[in-house]
Amino acid sequence: MNSTISSTTLLKDLHCSNCGSVYNPNKLQTFSECCNMPLVAYYSTTNNFDKKDLLGRENSFWRYREMLPIFHDENRVSLGEVMTPIVQWSNLASKYGIENLVIKDEGINPTGSFKARGLGMAVSKAKELGVEFCVIPTAGNAGGAMSAYCAKASIKATVIMPRNTPRLFEEECELYGAELILFDGLLDECGHYAAELAAKSGAFNMSTMKEPYRLEGKKTMGYEIAEQLNWELPDVIFYPTGGGTGLIGIWKAFQEMIELGWISSDKLPKMIAVQTSICAPIYDLFTGNKNPEIYKMSIANGLSVPKAFGMDMIIRVLKESRGTVTTVSEENILAGVEEIGRSEGMSIAPEGAALWEALKAMITSGVISRNEKVLLLNTGNGVKYMDNFKL
Repeated sequence: MNSTISSTTLLKDLHCSNCGSVYNPNKLQTFSECCNMPLVAYYSTTNNFDKKDLLGRENSFWRYREMLPIFHDENRVSLGEVMTPIVQWSNLASKYGIENLVIKDEGINPTGSFKARGLGMAVSKAKELGVEFCVIPTAGNAGGAMSAYCAKASIKATVIMPRNTPRLFEEECELYGAELILFDGLLDECGHYAAELAAKSGAFNMSTMKEPYRLEGKKTMGYEIAEQLNWELPDVIFYPTGGGTGLIGIWKAFQEMIELGWISSDKLPKMIAVQTSICAPIYDLFTGNKNPEIYKMSIANGLSVPKAFGMDMIIRVLKESRGTVTTVSEENILAGVEEIGRSEGMSIAPEGAALWEALKAMITSGVISRNEKVLLLNTGNGVKYMDNFKL
């Protein structure tokens, strides 16, 4: 790592998300040794960093560089990221009598999903700290994103994926030169194997929330939402929740912007986590269901996460935001993909379609009103899931 800091980052240190113990960001870190919980980056928000400083900056998540963890600009690993659009769904809004309905489309990111944010940031920090070999367990998109960013950074990559993951996701990793290991079982079992491999080989484990910087990349969605909506946040944000990094990250961004004086704490959105009915560990924990069904692989690959390492942080966000968690069926997810395509001309990931189905159900039940400002977060390009849609 270079001795001269050339970036404008305001990064101070890392804290254990449970007890607050402080860790050094100048050293390679995983999760906290004190509590075996995720580490969270903290920044100096007392500096004079004004949202007006964003004017004229590059149209990517790197525009928020003061609140990102990279010390040296030359360590940024970029594949041409852009600020993703927020699109009005006027046809569906009109059909269902919803006054203000928008979706943030992460499908235009490099490698076709929001995983480019987290892995782009994590690989950049890994490069800065001298990492030469990364391993990741994945249900699909994260593996492709890490493979691509590692290829750009000249870092060796190994991806561990459930054997029944659609072939397109496997081919994507291989295209970028990653070693691909197919594993019998769901993502949690792939995660155990990734930890074993990292311990044996010395590879750095990029598992969700088991290193501090994927969260920092994902939080940029929150900054973009605020800036794109002229610093007035929606009433409700629906988020497809597997590992939950994006849900936690968006909320973290809102808290940081409050400290910076960019937004008010008076009107923060309710955060709604959406899961599939066949794999709903967050829902079961939040509702106190002690006897859940056996979790299964979903057509929404990213929702097939039987146990999230950041589970406590997810629940904390839902409670702090006065939000909740809900589930949708596999059949409704497929119906949502079709309705969105035919109504709005958008190829949406099944995880994004799950949000639409959840919104309709919550409007019908009265949990969400038709006059609330609603934002959905589409996590990826639906074209990558065509094999799933044929099932």
